[in-house]
Amino acid sequence: MYAYEPNMYGGFSPFFSIYFLVVGLGLYVYSAFALMTIANRTYTENAWMAWIPVLNVYLMVKIAEKPWWWTILILFVPILNLILIILVWMTIAEKVGKPAWMGILMILPLINLAILGYLAWG
Repeated sequence: MYAYEPNMYGGFSPFFSIYFLVVGLGLYVYSAFALMTIANRTYTENAWMAWIPVLNVYLMVKIAEKPWWWTILILFVPILNLILIILVWMTIAEKVGKPAWMGILMILPLINLAILGYLAWG
C-alpha cells in the first residue's frame, strides 16, 4: 500500500537523514570553495563571503561587476531572478576566460556542479 515501509522512526530511517546532511554539507563546501576560488582568480575583494549564505549572492554580483541592488532582485523577485542569475554567471564565465554560454548551464541541476568546478579550476 505504501511506497515505503514505515518503521519505528515514523518513516525513513535516520540513515537517510545523516546521508542527506553529509551530502548537502559536502555540496555546500564544494560550491563555497569554488566561488571563493573564482573570486580570487578575478581579484575580487572579500572572497571569504563565499562561505556565508546571503553574502555569497552579493559576491557573485560583485564578481560580475553588476549593481549591488541586483542582489536584492536575485534573492526576492521570482522569474526575474532566473534571468539575472544567468546574466551574472555569463559575466563570471567571461571574466575567468570561458565562453559566456556556460552561464546558461548554471541553471541545470547537477551540470551546474561540473560547470562551477570548470569555471573555478579549469
